[in-house]
Amino acid sequence: MKPIRYAVVGLGHIAQVAILPAFAQAENSELAVLITGDGEKQRKLSEKYGVPAYPYDQFEKALTEQRADAVFIALPNTLHREYTERAAALGVHVLCEKPMATTEADCRAMIQACETADVRLMIAYRLHFNEAHLKAIQLAKKGALGELRFFNSIFAMQVADDNIRMQRETGGGTLFDIGIYCINAARYLFQDEPVEVSAIIASGDDHRFQEIEEMASVVLRFPRERVASFTCSFGSADMNQIDLVGTKGLLRFEPAYKYVGDLKWRVQIGEYIEEKTFPIGDQFAAEIVYFSDCIRGHRTPEPSGLEGLADVLIIRAIFEAAKTARTVSLKRVEDALPGIDQMIQIPASEEQQPVKADDSHQ
Repeated sequence: MKPIRYAVVGLGHIAQVAILPAFAQAENSELAVLITGDGEKQRKLSEKYGVPAYPYDQFEKALTEQRADAVFIALPNTLHREYTERAAALGVHVLCEKPMATTEADCRAMIQACETADVRLMIAYRLHFNEAHLKAIQLAKKGALGELRFFNSIFAMQVADDNIRMQRETGGGTLFDIGIYCINAARYLFQDEPVEVSAIIASGDDHRFQEIEEMASVVLRFPRERVASFTCSFGSADMNQIDLVGTKGLLRFEPAYKYVGDLKWRVQIGEYIEEKTFPIGDQFAAEIVYFSDCIRGHRTPEPSGLEGLADVLIIRAIFEAAKTARTVSLKRVEDALPGIDQMIQIPASEEQQPVKADDSHQ
């Protein structure tokens, strides 16, 4: 079968260091065309990868002339809806970086556009394709830790003031960029949807955080009286870890969210202790291969647009909870997912299917 031909739209950091190189490992997929608003990137990256490059205002021409089957959208968050709708209108499938968008209305419009055009829509949660996270879900589902009680995570780093993630108008901020990893991880490890949220947002007097939040601390209540808490920050030392604690044992991920280097975990159940190191693998190639298989098989991918919508609804509720200093109900998250399996479904044979995670900024 011929490979699925991709246009990569937006050639910022994540596209250059991870998405474009991933096509060399994606055997059923082919990089066909680049689309960017930067003339220098057009020239250099077109030459490097041996494919044509077009400016944004020739988006439709690029997809048509280069016979693109799918687009990988790696644009600023607030542009995801526009380019999803434009691709769907041409019958082109859409793999879109997280967050899916910044509003419920945009997420729903993206879902509707792809349904109307009968094209596949997948949100690029890269950790759904990582062995360490897949095995953590299996560990939790089979009850090895006992009844799960709480989840806690920290995801923090220093971000320069000229980084696009510091701009409100492009959908920047810690929650949309890295907090979403913590939210998504809590949902797939608990295999459930949260029912309410409380939150604190803080920024201090650092000049970098005039437009977006420096950090957020969040508590999510899940059914059966389980609790997930996390703190994300753009103004502190690097940290990324997860603790998942049950009535019989605990699992610690550290580091938990990286796409370069190894991921490590430590399981403790009574006197038993097990430590594992998982090679990171190419999470981007894995999601591209999977999405191409979904296109060929006319299957709805996981994570779908509904998965992306659920996380955006939670983030909007976090902002509301922080602004009002009140607990906010998340019943609408459950209502947004009618009739679908709630979380990543892992086959008993442990084949490499998607769990549920990356920076889409240019």
